Amino acid sequence: MPVKSFRPYTPSRRNMTVSDFAEVTHDRPLKSLTVGLRKSGGRNNTGRVMVRHIGGGHKRSLRFIDFKRDKAGIPGKVATVEYDPNRSAYIALIHYADGEKRYILHPVGLKVGAAVMSGPTAEIEVGNALPLANIPDGTFIHNLELIAGKGAQMVRSAGGQAQIMGKDAGYVHVRLPSGEIRLVSAKCMATIGQVSNIEHDTIVYGKAGRTRHFGVKPTVRGTVMNCVDHPLGGGRGKSKGGNHPCSPWGQLSKGLKTRNKKKIWGWMIVQDRRKGKVG
Repeated sequence: MPVKSFRPYTPSRRNMTVSDFAEVTHDRPLKSLTVGLRKSGGRNNTGRVMVRHIGGGHKRSLRFIDFKRDKAGIPGKVATVEYDPNRSAYIALIHYADGEKRYILHPVGLKVGAAVMSGPTAEIEVGNALPLANIPDGTFIHNLELIAGKGAQMVRSAGGQAQIMGKDAGYVHVRLPSGEIRLVSAKCMATIGQVSNIEHDTIVYGKAGRTRHFGVKPTVRGTVMNCVDHPLGGGRGKSKGGNHPCSPWGQLSKGLKTRNKKKIWGWMIVQDRRKGKVG
């Protein structure tokens, strides 16, 4: 997927890049698989801001994505490849033989008209979904479940892919995009291939307004706030000493271990993403 640049007829255009959307074949979603998306502005039901820097943005519709891939044994055909404003990856509309239509994450190399299948008997081909027990070692996968039947929770963003390293006692060793190697139940489903829109992380917004179109409001540094608003604020002029970097609520932001040591799933991490052995 090439990235398109512009002639610098304004300063913001000089460094701006966008996707050329060469893989996208349709510009309107299937209405029956969408619903209007209401904006929260980062606020909860009482109106209090729970997540900062959220607000505005272009109007969107939420596409229903099939993360479970539970139509086992029913062949499907790729009808369109579409842009989804709610995620970095593209999506593909699948027409199944029984008449049902669903959206799935679009993997690299899956063309319009291609056949897809899910279930233990599916072939090892791009776009097919199988239990991890039925996928050979070394295969690259995405759309990975952590709990069988719950639906995919990992490796869903643009360009993401994990690799099966081996199998042992009902579990599969999977190397995630972060470099972490963890155990996943062999009953969990995964899809063959790599998520589309590989060059998404090379796109340069080029101007602040484009970030606002995505619904992201500006972030203000703590050092330029008043002392009543941030632990790092206050002082006359720029000040760097006195306090360690932290959040507005005093949570240290560098070096503090925040992972809960009582998490029951910690034993499933075979190798930490920092390449150090766990335990």
